[in-house]
Amino acid sequence: MKLAEALALRAAASRRAEQLRSRVAGSARYQEGETPAEDAASLLAEAGAVLDELESLIRRINRTNAATVVEGGTLTDALARRDVLRLRHGILTSAADAAAGDGQRGFRQLRSELKMLPALPVADLRRQADDVARQLREVDTLIQRTNWEADLID
Repeated sequence: MKLAEALALRAAASRRAEQLRSRVAGSARYQEGETPAEDAASLLAEAGAVLDELESLIRRINRTNAATVVEGGTLTDALARRDVLRLRHGILTSAADAAAGDGQRGFRQLRSELKMLPALPVADLRRQADDVARQLREVDTLIQRTNWEADLID
C-alpha cells in the first residue's frame, strides 16, 4: 500500500470514529418505555475497532514518514517545514494586511484627525509572503509526490 492510500484511510477512519462517537452519545440514554434508535453498546464496540485500526495506521504512517528520505532529510522533516512555512506565510500576510490598513478606516474626515501610518514596509512583506508561498508550494508538491511513491512500512 502506498503512503497516500494510508493517509486517505486514516482520514476516513478519523471521520468514522467521530461519527460513531456522535451516534453513541445520541443512543447512550433513552426514555423509559421507548427503544433506543441504535444499540449504543454495539456502536461503542465498533468505535473501538475503528480506533484500533486508526492507531495502527498512524503508527505505520509515522514510521514511514520517519524512514522515507527526501531532499535534505526525511519526510517528517518536510512535514515540519511545510507546517512552519504555513505559519510564516500567515504571519507575513497578517502583518502586511494590518500595515496596509485592511479592515480599518483609511481616510480622514477632518484635517484635525490623526493620520494612520504603516509601521512596517507593506511591499516588502508582500514580497516575502510571495516567496514563502512559493517555498510552501514546492515543499507541498514534494510531500504529495513522495506520498504516492513511498510504500507504507509495516
